[in-house]
Amino acid sequence: MPVTRTLLSYSHFIDAVGRLLERTGLDPEHIVRVSTLIGIATVFMVMGLLSKGLTYVIAVGLKRFARRTITQFDDHLLGSKVHRYVARVIPLILSYHLIPVVFSDHPEMVVPVERLFNIFFIVLFIRIVRAFMRAGRDTLKDNPTYRDKPLDSYLQIITLVMYLIAAILIFSQLTGKSAWAFLTAMGAASAVLLLIFKDTILGFVASIQISANDMLRLGDWITVDKYGADGDVTEINLTTVKVTNFDKTITTIPTYALIADSFQNWRGMQESGGRRIKRAILIKVSSIRYLSEGELDELRRIQLLTGFIDERRAEIAKSNAERNVDASMPVNGRRITNVGLYRKYADLYLANHPGIHQHMTRIVRQQAPHEHGLPLELVCFTNTVESLAYEGIMADIFDHLLVAHRYFHLTIFERPAADDMRNMGKPLEMDRG
Repeated sequence: MPVTRTLLSYSHFIDAVGRLLERTGLDPEHIVRVSTLIGIATVFMVMGLLSKGLTYVIAVGLKRFARRTITQFDDHLLGSKVHRYVARVIPLILSYHLIPVVFSDHPEMVVPVERLFNIFFIVLFIRIVRAFMRAGRDTLKDNPTYRDKPLDSYLQIITLVMYLIAAILIFSQLTGKSAWAFLTAMGAASAVLLLIFKDTILGFVASIQISANDMLRLGDWITVDKYGADGDVTEINLTTVKVTNFDKTITTIPTYALIADSFQNWRGMQESGGRRIKRAILIKVSSIRYLSEGELDELRRIQLLTGFIDERRAEIAKSNAERNVDASMPVNGRRITNVGLYRKYADLYLANHPGIHQHMTRIVRQQAPHEHGLPLELVCFTNTVESLAYEGIMADIFDHLLVAHRYFHLTIFERPAADDMRNMGKPLEMDRG
């Protein structure tokens, strides 16, 4: 009944406009066209005002409802502007019913305009559904359980499917053919479509694999050397993964590249509570030797080594006595070397360092000698994963060990510097011819 009354009121309005135009002496053909244009303009103006009014009413009602509820879903609905789209439904429905009346003098325009309004309905429906989905995504992001999930990828996949369905329906409205005809035509052009949407399809498959295998989450620290990425993942969508590097630059990586190529995810390190230190000190081989008894007595003053030196001295003395070793030649029997004692000192230092995780791997080992000397490698884990603290702990350890080596009569390998060359004396002058 309200729609019927609206149609009757509009008809009376158009008749009144026509009578006013007749008094101006216009040609009857022009009167019909002008009346139609005035009617269209009036409908647009009235429906626009109705849409504005409904938008305000729905927004106020939704805000009041949101203040009374605990959930954030209704707040996110306001943020996604769903009230604007919903407010346009009633004006569109009224306008659709007015089409036969507005174009009563031009019946050939009724069907095309109705199809145009059908397209408007399709687009408006997509916008309303998308606004609800965005509100749902933002609500899930507020939940710690879903905060690190690639929700944007899921939203883009659903949106893409809706857009494809909407495109088929719009094509059907524009051509007057059924949706099946469009799908049949697409079957013939599937190869072209696969080429056009190759990246989208690859990204879709990659998103599913990344999510199913839990390969990547929002907030993960990843390193992808191929793309120069080294930072935190801030966005995962259908086609790209956005990484904010530690120098505050942003790198975008194709989603499928994370499946096709390898990348390093530091999540395991962050969750373990310890970050690995793996670094070697290069010992000059020519400085490695046995320690004399006097040197061992001096090194006993190092508190970390007192007990070890006493125990090792007793063990070595007992072993050499049992084997009747000739002590006049140092290579006979067992002896304590400066590099071995330094290695033990480094291990004890790590064991007593407050920044080292004592329940994770801790090794001080020798590696194969090479042209740069004997590598003495330290492998251990800090008890923090925070970068600033990690770097400070690692620097503190090697500051100490690089100074302590002198007490063990060792030399650290390094290439000659300019002052080393000056200490060697002036270079010989070349004979002039």
